[in-house]
Amino acid sequence: MIHIRPPQSLEEAGKYGQLKVFLCGSIEMDQAREWQSEIVRKLKDANIVILNPRRENWDSSWKQELSDRNFVGQVEWELDAIEMADLVAVHFEPDTKSPITMLEIGLFAKLDPKKLIIHCPEGFWRKGNIDIVCRRYGIKQVETLDELAGEIRGRSRD
Repeated sequence: MIHIRPPQSLEEAGKYGQLKVFLCGSIEMDQAREWQSEIVRKLKDANIVILNPRRENWDSSWKQELSDRNFVGQVEWELDAIEMADLVAVHFEPDTKSPITMLEIGLFAKLDPKKLIIHCPEGFWRKGNIDIVCRRYGIKQVETLDELAGEIRGRSRD
């Protein structure tokens, strides 16, 4: 497995023929557990490239506006990575709002629904909306993080 996080260059991911997986989901600091690390651990021996947007050195002083080049760089990295990905693995934490994750699902729900696999557990505040969108557009849903990792492994090009 190759694990790429911002600010690492995404050019590295393009050099490999393995399945490229973008980890999309809840990141809210102090509300969302670091579920991405769990997925990375579960797939450490898989023949994949993981594109993980969770930045190790996030700076909460960055302004979420166009004038902040650090913030813009982070968002552009995420957009480039999600477009590059063959698969977008989505996880919602129940105690979060995750508006960016819902936005990212919206980018692909109708355009490329087979690119998405979603884990939206009971307790997520908009689970009903997520379930309806998945049903309408034929998006694969799973019940657990273990199943999410299993689906990723099953789609890898081993």
